[in-house]
Amino acid sequence: MGVPLKQQIGLGMYILGKKLRREKRYPLVLMLEPLFRCNLACSGCGKIDYPDHILDKRISVQEAMDAIDECGAPVVSIAGGEPLIHKEMPQIVEGYIRKKKYIYLCTNALLLKKRIKDYTPSPYLTFSIHLDGNRDRHDASVCQDGVFERAIDAVRLAREKGFRVTVNCTLFQGESPQEVAEFFDHVNTLGIEGVTVAPGFSYERAPQQQVFLQRKGSKELFRDIFRLGKGRGWAFNHSSLYLDFIAGNQNYACTAWGNPTRNVFGWQKPCYLLVGEGYAPTFEALIEDTDWDNYGVGRNAKCGNCMVHCGFEATAVNDAFANPLKALRVSIRGPRTSGPMAPEQPFIYDNPDSQSVELTVETDSQDRSERVA
Repeated sequence: MGVPLKQQIGLGMYILGKKLRREKRYPLVLMLEPLFRCNLACSGCGKIDYPDHILDKRISVQEAMDAIDECGAPVVSIAGGEPLIHKEMPQIVEGYIRKKKYIYLCTNALLLKKRIKDYTPSPYLTFSIHLDGNRDRHDASVCQDGVFERAIDAVRLAREKGFRVTVNCTLFQGESPQEVAEFFDHVNTLGIEGVTVAPGFSYERAPQQQVFLQRKGSKELFRDIFRLGKGRGWAFNHSSLYLDFIAGNQNYACTAWGNPTRNVFGWQKPCYLLVGEGYAPTFEALIEDTDWDNYGVGRNAKCGNCMVHCGFEATAVNDAFANPLKALRVSIRGPRTSGPMAPEQPFIYDNPDSQSVELTVETDSQDRSERVA
């Protein structure tokens, strides 16, 4: 099924307008983190280890509306933390729908059965339900038994009530291509629009660092998965060229400004994934004052293994605009699963380890609060 045609056309017209106006940096997706508080403590998460006074912060409805008005992105991904904890989330979603923004409300689904009555089905609203593989794999990833079954029940409930639903899947070390293929088979029988998939980003403060895939291992894993997937009818919530990229066939640099992040500290530099890099008070300041050349694979050690869609989907979409026939070929044939891989971005710093920074929660939180102030 994938992304609905109306949404694809709307996004395409938005990009075309930006290109005609020769704008160099513009957003495709606003990454809104209205809170960091969560009701799970996942092994690969770097978002929830803040002190309580930070976890208690919330973005208001007005701040959420101001954020989308500032950046003008056609799509909003609402993450966290767990967004359904936010008491004003229904009002935020309603406000974005009035503005005709396409919303992906990311949730672990533990609260969805209780809160679904607060939402109305809309072509602009999609529940993006977090599932990191089959039952054993997902429950181990979120460090709690029974979460997989509750999430699957929530998918069925949301579909029965007429909501758009996608599954957001992050892959980690030790994944079996056969297990992942069976998982994709399963979720694609549930009536979802598609799967959003990426290798997990190695957050510096994630409690279990050994779970993250290295870059070459990610590409090999996705090649094996896509090889098994030929003819199985999987739907993905991605451009064809992003899928080709994670299979090692495209040499892409990061387009971090394509998915700018607004959270309780402000506009996060440079992206949703990196912490400790500072914050901007406005979207304009984020675009103008961030040293974008200091980030990305080959430019910053923190970015070394990143292949996440929030950095590279925008690059793939721009490539599709520039090379539509290439994008069409990949869309028809699927990602290439054999042969040489595309070369990596060249490294432009001498010591890849020299930029690694480890900060305690208290120091990092204090530093960011000072930068916002």
